[in-house]
Amino acid sequence: MKHIWTICKREVNAFFSSLTAYIILIVFLAVSGFFTWLGGSGDLFFVGQASLNTFFGIAFWTLFFFIPAITMRMLAEERRSGTLELLATKPVTDFQIVIGKWLASWLLVIISLLFTLPYYITVANLGNIDHGATIAGYVALILISGVYTSVGIFASSLTQNQIVALILSLFIGVFFHLLFGISASVLPDWLSGIAEFLDLQFHYSTLTRGVITLESVVYMISLILIGFVLSTASLRRRMWT
Repeated sequence: MKHIWTICKREVNAFFSSLTAYIILIVFLAVSGFFTWLGGSGDLFFVGQASLNTFFGIAFWTLFFFIPAITMRMLAEERRSGTLELLATKPVTDFQIVIGKWLASWLLVIISLLFTLPYYITVANLGNIDHGATIAGYVALILISGVYTSVGIFASSLTQNQIVALILSLFIGVFFHLLFGISASVLPDWLSGIAEFLDLQFHYSTLTRGVITLESVVYMISLILIGFVLSTASLRRRMWT
């Protein structure tokens, strides 16, 4: 655990030492804030209800692009610069490297989400907000962030190029984010149920309605763990070939 936390702290410090980090954070907050409060027919002022459903709907999409921008450098840059081989000489396993990188990226996303808590406080002061549904919505954001972070780390482990890692992460993520849901509406009944279960938007929508189901939580955690296994296997293969 010590090695994982050391890697995590190093990555978090490196992130906040970069101007790019602050640009990414500002863009995320600007986009989510604009469409939540001022974005048109779906914004909070237009709807006139004390609810953060608009924000959760926007965050579902902004995180889809925001997280790959964070994870794209995590392993790709280490591989390109040669520091990954140096790290491999330390008393740390490939799995610990993956977990440390994932934890750092996930914490950065959670920090970004913490900056949106004023939305919750403001809306709660404007009306009778459903606190249970709102908390469930943030749980959904944290879980789905873990999934996309795991996907991003895996994509970053496959290449030395950060842009390629970004594109790969988006390509893999779009299946869970969008395509499985579309497939569920056109496939035969015996396949549509499988496609719907694989659709992250289905599980995310369930959670943001305030319904925290074991099925949705287990599915997202399973995707995170699968990402760990694939990233570790990819890292081991690339480091010793």
